[in-house]
Amino acid sequence: MLFLGIDLGTSSIKVSVIEGEKQKTLVTVQYPDTEVDIIAEKAGWAEQSPDLWWHNIQQCILKAHSKGNYDPKDIKAIGIAYQMHGLVLVNKNQQVLRNSIIWCDSRAVEIGDKAFQAIGKSESLAHHLNSPGNFTASKLAWVKENEPEIYQQVHKVLLPGDFVSMKLTGELTTSISALSEGVFWDFSNDRLSSQICDYFGFNENIFPQINPLFSSHGTIKKELAAQLGLSDEVVVSYKAGDQPNNALSLNVLQPGEVAATAGTSGVIYGVSDNLVYDSQSRINTFAHVNYGAEKTRTGVLLCINGTGILNSWARKQFGAELSYPEMNRIAAAVEIGSKGLMILPFGNGAERMLNNRTIGAHFHNIDLNRHNQSHIFRAVQEGIAFAFRYGLDIMRENGLSPSIIRAGWSNLFQSEIFTQTFVDATNVPVELYENDGSVGAAIGAALGVKYYATPVEAFKEVEKVKIIEPKNSKEYEPIYQEWLFLLQQKLNQ
Repeated sequence: MLFLGIDLGTSSIKVSVIEGEKQKTLVTVQYPDTEVDIIAEKAGWAEQSPDLWWHNIQQCILKAHSKGNYDPKDIKAIGIAYQMHGLVLVNKNQQVLRNSIIWCDSRAVEIGDKAFQAIGKSESLAHHLNSPGNFTASKLAWVKENEPEIYQQVHKVLLPGDFVSMKLTGELTTSISALSEGVFWDFSNDRLSSQICDYFGFNENIFPQINPLFSSHGTIKKELAAQLGLSDEVVVSYKAGDQPNNALSLNVLQPGEVAATAGTSGVIYGVSDNLVYDSQSRINTFAHVNYGAEKTRTGVLLCINGTGILNSWARKQFGAELSYPEMNRIAAAVEIGSKGLMILPFGNGAERMLNNRTIGAHFHNIDLNRHNQSHIFRAVQEGIAFAFRYGLDIMRENGLSPSIIRAGWSNLFQSEIFTQTFVDATNVPVELYENDGSVGAAIGAALGVKYYATPVEAFKEVEKVKIIEPKNSKEYEPIYQEWLFLLQQKLNQ
């Protein structure tokens, strides 16, 4: 039996098809080949077109079929992973009303901060485990306040995965996990948050039907099935934000287990059996994929906006002709510490772990006689690793102290320099797996139709690629402390 997974990322779409019995990935493809742009009409804004997402998803599915590795008619279910926190608004005809305000958009920070104060910090944290910050609820409030003519047409408010599911099936559904990532969910009362709806003036009818995350979210539309070469009995049986999905794909489901990613943004994601929250909402807690009122499983998320996007920027500006492996090889010629060159990688909107401050990216100590392309490439990766260490220390303050971190062998974790620096700076070993978000979504689809009885069964064939142990932690510690001093100076300005 075959299962298809869609990963709606910021840069591109990925699609994978897996064979369930042997747990074998038959194909993984990406579309388009170039990175999709983020629309930034004003400083701090970040938008993308949901209609473009949908176009690219269809093309990616057809690209997967074109490899000829399977019969598309044998696909039984679809799973969806998606960039978290985005706002998609549709009217009664399921037409998109405006571009999606995506995860790294900062325009609603002030609105969210005011809500945090008005509802009460302790009250908001106790019920939502987060400040509204610049999450989806605050973005919706921004539209209500600044684009009332659009808000009046809103039939349903969707997260990006809900939108993709709607396009596939015509059904409008969501999940507790999705609502929690938008700060629409009241964990104390285990329901849609009346506090958020009352404060912002949202009618609860604008939210879709709430389904279990692993369940049928609808059957594919017949005309679409014909266009995509699929059976018209295919169901969407799973949808989750990219970070909970990444944790699922790494079999990070039980308390104390921790996953990490380093794509456009960087994330450390730990599972807890408590309703954990940071008093300053610098890290954020959402319902994990296996959350239930009777079995608390929350995902505690550290997000750094400026990770892979900084590495991509450095390649475009200083080595456009180079591939990422070539960049890594050039950086490897430079010793630890990049001869004093340091980079603060915070140039992609408001950073939650910096109390929603937008401080920008900064290069420090540039010496025009000593530093060249290779130092920049290494300093970028070291600066990103140091940002992870800063965030992990916040997680440690809140009782999450991982002894090991699991990550997919992809994106920045394909760089030996970055991975070793990450391990040395945090002093935590990393296990690397052949892992992909779209493969995780396909596995989620199989779990959603109960092809696998348990996640243990779903991951019995998974083997780690390698483990990276700390080896330069003592050498990196004083360099990190200098980096931390520079960051604190910037934050105190």
